[in-house]
Amino acid sequence: MSYHSIFNKDVFKDQTLIVTGGGSGIGRCTAHELASLGAHVVLIGRKQDKLDQVVAEIIEDGGQASAYSCDIREEDRVKETVKAIVAARGRIHGLVNNAGGQYPAPLSAINQKGFETVMRTNLVGGFLMAREVYTQSLSKHGGNIVNIIADMWGGMPGMGHSGAARAGMDNFTKTAAVEWAPAGVRVNAVAPGYIASSGMDNYDASMKPMIRKLRDSVPLKRMGNEAEVSSVICFLLSPGASFISGETVRIDGAAPLGGRVWPLPNAKNVPEYNGFHRATLPKVLQDLDN
Repeated sequence: MSYHSIFNKDVFKDQTLIVTGGGSGIGRCTAHELASLGAHVVLIGRKQDKLDQVVAEIIEDGGQASAYSCDIREEDRVKETVKAIVAARGRIHGLVNNAGGQYPAPLSAINQKGFETVMRTNLVGGFLMAREVYTQSLSKHGGNIVNIIADMWGGMPGMGHSGAARAGMDNFTKTAAVEWAPAGVRVNAVAPGYIASSGMDNYDASMKPMIRKLRDSVPLKRMGNEAEVSSVICFLLSPGASFISGETVRIDGAAPLGGRVWPLPNAKNVPEYNGFHRATLPKVLQDLDN
């Protein structure tokens, strides 16, 4: 089997596209779709074994991929990694700034180290990757950056450190779109809402009841899947989005809108798209009724 993308299979032919956090979840799915559309995908993450597994999957499916272990929070390491990619590939056409992470905690329980760690992962690391890809390649040839943030429009109670970082990345997206436009570089972001991704299984068991109820607060009465995020990323990287820059696309089923005062009855005739042939439902959601 192969990825069933809605896009032209050669839309990224001969392009080199970087996906950070490509060893799992949305990053893994996006890497598969980009490779199925002709790109050579460069996966970046901290755990080489996870990256190698995804590279093997992509090659097995007929695509092209390589991987570099890199902690995006370390400036010198980011510089070295991007330099190595440019040396190996000659040019970088685009970056998917997907790597990130957080842990649940109320603000009063987050110490300075914890807050700074999440900020470095979700904001500083994304900045470093974008800056180096721009400086070392995109500034010379043009290209595209898509940053992955989150649904933080109403704050992020229980994850305030992540909300602050994601809001910062939203603003960074807008600033970079203006500053880097003269070089022919577009910078956009996507903000996933409640997405059924493997990362859900990394949270403590105490979070399980809340995770299982997330769909109840979505007007469409379901959660999204990884492919529904990947398809928007692919569009923003594609020629079809050539006049879109500085934009953040929300992928959340309208969850941030109206639910506090407007009743949310059960929904029907709700479409869903999942072209990822290797997708698996998170364990925490596997026994829920459809």
